[in-house]
Amino acid sequence: MEEKVIMAGFGGQGIMAIGKLLTYAGMLENKEVSWLPSYGPEMRGGTANCNVVVSEEPVASPVVTDATAAIVMNKPSLEKFECEIEKDGFLFINSSLIKAKASRSDIKTFYVPANELANELGNSKVANVIMLGAYLEKAKAVDPESILNAFLKVFGESKSHLLDINRKALEAGANAVRG
Repeated sequence: MEEKVIMAGFGGQGIMAIGKLLTYAGMLENKEVSWLPSYGPEMRGGTANCNVVVSEEPVASPVVTDATAAIVMNKPSLEKFECEIEKDGFLFINSSLIKAKASRSDIKTFYVPANELANELGNSKVANVIMLGAYLEKAKAVDPESILNAFLKVFGESKSHLLDINRKALEAGANAVRG
């Protein structure tokens, strides 16, 4: 198993956070991992993306050019990264902010209304975790429980009060793509 994921969106959408969570969760499961962040010229509002590799074998390169999946939170990210997904790979589109449809028919595309689902949960900041939950439901890169265990390692015990909403967000994302 080797998952090569591109996560992309505007700065401030939590792209780096979900990349770190997936990477750390892989470490907790004794998998080989890499995380490679890339920021646009501005932090908040600029473009942000990261490459995450979770593998059973040593990771040859942290750069992802033939992604098994992409999580895109905005239209510029869809336009830039859709072409980098390998045939039969997964594309997760935040349909709350992206009205465009995928242009490829050789990949599996999922439209997740992440912002609406986050608002239904009462916390607009968990849209990124909803997208991560959708990805995990289809790709099975790590166990969702490992994401929650990684949450405390990545963000610290002072954020433990956010575990419940993040658990609900992972589940909402998974439910959005089931069936």
